[in-house]
Amino acid sequence: MRALVPTVSRRSLPVSRIPTLDIARFIDPASDSDRDAFVAELGAAYREWGFAGIRNHGIPQARIDAAYDAFKAFFALPEEVKRKYHVPGGGGARGYTAFGVETAKDSKHFDLKEFWHIGREIADDSEYRGVMPPNLWPEEVPAFREHGYGLYQALDQLGSSVLAALALHIGLPEHWFADKTDSGNSILRPIHYPPITADDIPNVRAGAHEDINLITLLVGASAAGLEVRSHEGEWVPFTADADTIVVNIGDMLQRLTNHVYPSTTHRVVNPPGEQARQPRYSVPFFLHPNPDFLIDVLPSCVSADNPSRYPEPITAHGYLEQRLREIKLK
Repeated sequence: MRALVPTVSRRSLPVSRIPTLDIARFIDPASDSDRDAFVAELGAAYREWGFAGIRNHGIPQARIDAAYDAFKAFFALPEEVKRKYHVPGGGGARGYTAFGVETAKDSKHFDLKEFWHIGREIADDSEYRGVMPPNLWPEEVPAFREHGYGLYQALDQLGSSVLAALALHIGLPEHWFADKTDSGNSILRPIHYPPITADDIPNVRAGAHEDINLITLLVGASAAGLEVRSHEGEWVPFTADADTIVVNIGDMLQRLTNHVYPSTTHRVVNPPGEQARQPRYSVPFFLHPNPDFLIDVLPSCVSADNPSRYPEPITAHGYLEQRLREIKLK
């Protein structure tokens, strides 16, 4: 696949300490000579930060914009309409989760957000149907399904390229992850952070947390608020250019790689003053392994200096269920 440059111009932003890399160097056939350097730089960024920006990713800006328009149209619907798409007892796996539900692990206060979950479309006779329910689609926003699932598929493909580069970095075959994620219980999560109308509230838009999955691809990090905690405990803002997708390591990949790739704590803070009166939208894609994938520490990530931290393996679905209970979605 040849990378396409999005049509929007890049905004002028302060240079972040967290690297942004050009993935065309890896996925463009004309860039073969630069692939090894990209793999080394990406791996180094993840070992240090657990985060990196990815540009020239090949997802046209028009596709992203169309999806955002559909998501914003849904969140603008009346509350009683949105709540029609909540699935009681579903743990938020599909459809709508209302404001004030999700709470970061160990936090006393719920996050200031509402969201929707789009999952993988699979056949009803799939072996995974029992743990991967069908999608819901809001009839009030006809474009939601086409543009939402189109973005899901594009990010799934991009995520596979990132995983291929990381596999090479830790000495695995390039396509090692391919048959372990091709039916992954991955989630696209359009999020709406409503305007904050009260001062001095204890809640933040998203409390400090680590992601559950293998990697997360965040579309829409060009709005300020995302902060990443460094090894030294400093909160580092990461506001990406508009054509950059932020990709970070999740707990499943941290566990699989025995912390070679750290799952870094991050949060979305409330903006100051009048900026808090504006809504914020973002769309992360949580890339998961297949539900029956066994998360067992890779031998290549164990050494005398880094002995195995997880003697007991766990399936991806078992780990997901455990973590969802911790954040009050189960």
